[in-house]
Amino acid sequence: MQDQMTLYPVADDVLFAPGGRVVIRTYGVGGAAGGGGAAVSYRTWVTGVRDQPRYWRWGHFEDARHGHRMVIEWLTGRGPRPAAAAA
Repeated sequence: MQDQMTLYPVADDVLFAPGGRVVIRTYGVGGAAGGGGAAVSYRTWVTGVRDQPRYWRWGHFEDARHGHRMVIEWLTGRGPRPAAAAA
């Protein structure tokens, strides 16, 4: 039997730019429900920026929520590029 991973959505946003659509998706990844209390790791993926996906990793749910907002601020020119929190 294979190990199953579960995605836990945190936030999804779409920005429309002159070059096309940019998708920002933050989610947690963990073991299947009832899988013995496996830790959840959080990630933010950005697709549609310079033809390369960008990726951040966060240690906790609140870091992921805050990081998602920081990524949007960076993409809209209202803040610096966020550094990923240590996992």
